[in-house]
Amino acid sequence: MMRRDESSARQHRLRVRNGREVPRGASWWRQIGWRHVVGVIVLMFMLFPVLYVVSASVNPLGSVSGGSLIPKSFTIEFYRTMVDGSQYPFMRWYGNTLVVALIVATCEVIFSTMAAFSFSRLRFRGRRCGLLSVLLIQMFPQFLSAVALFTMMSQLGRVLPQFGLNTLAGYGLVLMGGTMGNVWLMKGFFDSIPHEIDEAAEIDGAGHVTIFVKVLLPLVTPILAVNFLLTFIHVIGEYMLAAIFLTDDKVKTLAVGLYGIIEGDQSGNLGLFCAGSILLCIPVVLLFLYLQKYITSGMTAGAVKS
Repeated sequence: MMRRDESSARQHRLRVRNGREVPRGASWWRQIGWRHVVGVIVLMFMLFPVLYVVSASVNPLGSVSGGSLIPKSFTIEFYRTMVDGSQYPFMRWYGNTLVVALIVATCEVIFSTMAAFSFSRLRFRGRRCGLLSVLLIQMFPQFLSAVALFTMMSQLGRVLPQFGLNTLAGYGLVLMGGTMGNVWLMKGFFDSIPHEIDEAAEIDGAGHVTIFVKVLLPLVTPILAVNFLLTFIHVIGEYMLAAIFLTDDKVKTLAVGLYGIIEGDQSGNLGLFCAGSILLCIPVVLLFLYLQKYITSGMTAGAVKS
């Protein structure tokens, strides 16, 4: 009798949807409901600064301090000023940022992939020492070496002016040295791929280059996409080193340029700053939407040799 009562009570708490039992009432709250509440709170916490920036960029006052978070009137004057370049060379800074980010991210993915393949699949003298050295370098932020990098680049500019100070090439070279920390991330991904795939390719007469290019690269596409996206975002938002190495208006990135205009007059240029921030987010969002299919794809789909 007691078992029947427990069974009937359980049926009242559950309902069937598409052949699955879905909890209801207090049971639903304990299992699922509280997660929705936490998710909504986190989402609101994350969206508030975004709403603040968007509101300031379309507010005629250029700020939300003197009014509501949602402005009563809207304007695109700040975006128009950004595009036409009547006050500052925003579009030049925008182009410099995208060029540096794309080149640095591409080179970083190429070098990190080759290094991760070597550390994961090959055995050579100094392998362990090299891995530990990469891990040790990751423990210190790149900004700690800003003085040394500034001295090196200034002396390099005397020999090769194209890679000296106030050059995008020199700045990109500095960033490439600081983004090699993703080697450990990619090595872990290479380690998760079965070695039997390499052995099967070797039986067919494939060498290390063939295995790397034709066998493993198609399998590590998700981590390549993640690595490219992370590096791209890092370069887009990098300010500290850019403010040191890029002082000429012609070679500034958008982060340095925007901070420069708001530093002089925070109240009058906040709208321009927010408009520039929104425009800077557009390529990141588009890149994420494009790479999402690679990030969510299977790691070893079709990798079994028959």
